[in-house]
Amino acid sequence: MSSDLWSFSLGTYALPGVQEACLQLQDSGANVCLLLCGAWLGQRGVRCDAQRLQQLQVLAAPWHRDVIQPLRDLRTGWRQAAREDSELSALREQVKTLELEAERQLLLRLQERVRQWQDSQATSLEDWLEGLAAGAAERNRDALQVLRVAVTGA
Repeated sequence: MSSDLWSFSLGTYALPGVQEACLQLQDSGANVCLLLCGAWLGQRGVRCDAQRLQQLQVLAAPWHRDVIQPLRDLRTGWRQAAREDSELSALREQVKTLELEAERQLLLRLQERVRQWQDSQATSLEDWLEGLAAGAAERNRDALQVLRVAVTGA
């Protein structure tokens, strides 16, 4: 697996079924960047606890709310109209690129926050994913399982 969070996230997201699972979790209120960060930490064996979960959530929430979500709302709001308007479609693609860059910036911020957290080889993937999935875990067990399997290869 990749040593940096961005590469790990791209590689994991590209695995079969992961994109669909992440979008399903996102639609249920989960922050996919946090889930991918948790998967990365769990795969590395970094110990999960309530304080660490809270640190990540506190860091991610404002960026997600103020930067990522408005871009996503704009992009998805233009979906229908962009099908019939090529100029709007091109602008929608630019917004999509900005949204992806905003997600990359959040992942970089998360990686910096956890930089000093030591790998402990603890089995913590489940704790990270459950802790960061918010309420989406209960409604999307299958989607969370797809992410687990993608990260562990099992």
